[in-house]
Formats: sequence, C-alpha cells, structure tokens
Amino acid sequence: MATEAVPSSEIITLTRHVLHDQMRLGAAATGDLTLLLTAIQVTSKFIATNVRKARLINLIGLAGDTNVSGDEQKKLDVLSNDIMVNSLRASGKTAVLVSEELEEAIIIEEKNRGRYCVVFDPLDGSSNIDAGVNIGTIFGIYKLRPNSKGSIEDVLRPGSEMVAAGYTMYGSSANLVLSTGSGVNGYTLDAALGEFILTHPDIQIPPRGKIYSFNEGNSMFFHPPVVEYLKSIKYPASGKPYSARYIGSMVADVHRTFLYGGIFGYPGDKKNKTGKLRLLYEAFPMAFLTEQAGGIATTGTKRILDIVPESIHERCPVFLGSKEDVQDLMKFHQV
Repeated sequence: MATEAVPSSEIITLTRHVLHDQMRLGAAATGDLTLLLTAIQVTSKFIATNVRKARLINLIGLAGDTNVSGDEQKKLDVLSNDIMVNSLRASGKTAVLVSEELEEAIIIEEKNRGRYCVVFDPLDGSSNIDAGVNIGTIFGIYKLRPNSKGSIEDVLRPGSEMVAAGYTMYGSSANLVLSTGSGVNGYTLDAALGEFILTHPDIQIPPRGKIYSFNEGNSMFFHPPVVEYLKSIKYPASGKPYSARYIGSMVADVHRTFLYGGIFGYPGDKKNKTGKLRLLYEAFPMAFLTEQAGGIATTGTKRILDIVPESIHERCPVFLGSKEDVQDLMKFHQV
C-alpha cells in the first residue's frame, strides 16, 4: 500500500525570507526595507480579499472617472489605490509615492517620512475584472538620494537604481513575486495561515521558450521589425511555430513568461509611438525582475533599465522574456 509523503515542516514566509536576505548585508541593513515590504504584503492580502469578493460587495463596474492614463477607473481601482497609499504612508518608511491612478506624486509629510520611494500600479489589468481574469499589483522601490527629503527627482531615475521590485497576481491563488536585487523568488498566499509562503525559490526564465504574448489586435499598426519578428516565429523555416498566449493583464502575461519562457511584447506602433505601458511603475519593475531572473528587457533598441524618465507617467515600448527570444527580436530592430 502506497504511503503519502509527509508534508515538509519547513515553512519559509516572505517576511522570514526578506529578513534573511537583509541580514546578509550586515551593518548596512537597517530593517526599513523589510518593514516596507511587510506593508506591501499586507496591502496585497487586503486587495486579494477584495478581488475575490468584488462581485458580492458591488466593486464591479466603473467608478465614473478616468485615471491619468486615460483608462476608465473601476471601483476596485480606486479602492486598491487608497489601500496602497494609506498603508505605505502609515508604514513610516516612504517619502514619495507615485501611482498610476494619481496625476501628481504624493510627497509624504515629515512626521511619517521615511527613506524610500514607491512607484506602483495598484491594480493592473482591471478591465478584466468582470471576466474573472488574473489581475495584479506592480511596484518598484527606490531609496532616497543622499541628503534628499523627498521630491519628484527621487523617482525620475533609471530603473537600474531601484532597490526592489515585484508584483502580486490575484487569481485562483495570490502569488507575490519579488526581487531585492539578489535573484527572484515567488510566494503563494496561504489563506489559512494568512502568510505568503515561499513556493518558487530562485526563479530563472528559461533561455528560450515557445510562447509569445503580443496584442495582435493592433498588428496593423506594428512597425516592420515587429511584424517581421512575429512572422519568423509563426511561420518558421524549420521547427514548430510559437504558440500565442495573450490575456491583456501585464501581470498575468509576464508571470507566465517567467515560468515557461518565451517573449512578452507591447511595442510602440503607428498609433502609440511610445507604446502604452508606463515606464516607472510597469516597465521598470518588470524589467528589474526579468534581468534578475536571467532574461532581457528592452525597448527593441535599448535596455529599459537604462532609460532616464522625464515624467512620472512616461510610456515606453516593452519587450521582455527569455534571453534568446528577446535577442532574436532585437536583431530585427538592427537591420
């Protein structure tokens, strides 16, 4: 008679894992980043709860306004933004907050001011809420510049200067993927324990995949390099063609790319010259994670993390994923 394996008694929570990483820094670690990440994971739990019961408590539907990106705000967008802002302010560890849902940056008052800046999209893919598709929260963290008390200039810096980035995906489970600059780890919310548990240690993007995620509904507006690249993977001279997988939620599409490889792309095109994705709180955090997991993130012609933002809601083209797949795409931009 077969016996079931005994479950592991070694449970590594997100807080424990981050603390361990910070301890390796020795005297340079103050614990502030750990406390800030704790505030973010509590926020993720709160949003996850509201996403699951959105239909029951009338959070489905429009809030009657648009955000700075021109997207119609959902009720859950507004609630998630309020949750994020209030939690980050109350943590006492932030100085500047930038949200997709707010036109201006929030400069934290002196009594609650900390040493970090957080840029975030509180609910990416919210247009999919009604359809029950995975959605998520994206965030990136900068440390204040030396001698700064907190200003917009503290976030108008290359993504390579971020100290941490991550996202939480809300679906059949809540998954938080995080990097503090030494690799990428994935955690799953255990609802019974109320804790994010390490389930995907040291995520590495496969060097090549067989899936591409592009919104081909816009293909008539794509520039020739993107059109030719897509043709090369859909109609290869030899081997099997790539499979198309596109949900319309950046978090869900990128999460799949991290686990299985391939390429995610949201190019600039004839309709949107600079693309649709926002640099600070969408492209930078995902590019940071991609590089930490061994992949590449590019605009097609340059490394995303090297871009110096000129405004907090700036946009840029994004291609990221498996190293070899993204290199193939870049070759088409060099012709």
